[in-house]
Amino acid sequence: MKRLDRITYYERILDRAEAAAKQMEDALDAWDAVRDELTELEKYYTSREWKADFDADAAGKLPTGLKRGVLSEDGIDSVLERFRDLEERLG
Repeated sequence: MKRLDRITYYERILDRAEAAAKQMEDALDAWDAVRDELTELEKYYTSREWKADFDADAAGKLPTGLKRGVLSEDGIDSVLERFRDLEERLG
């Protein structure tokens, strides 16, 4: 590999590595910011309040335009599982 090609090649690697490091830093900042809230979400999911809200939704007592993904058993369970898997990957 010629000198200029080599420098250009490694410069691209450096640029990608710097961008990946920045993305990872941003992702870890977001992770840290939501970690406590996720614990709070899990407590809600296992509470009487969640069950009452779930039952109210099933009975049609909530406004039709209300976003209610939090009342989806699969939705919360899925995100909690994803976070557990990611924490395992992070070690």
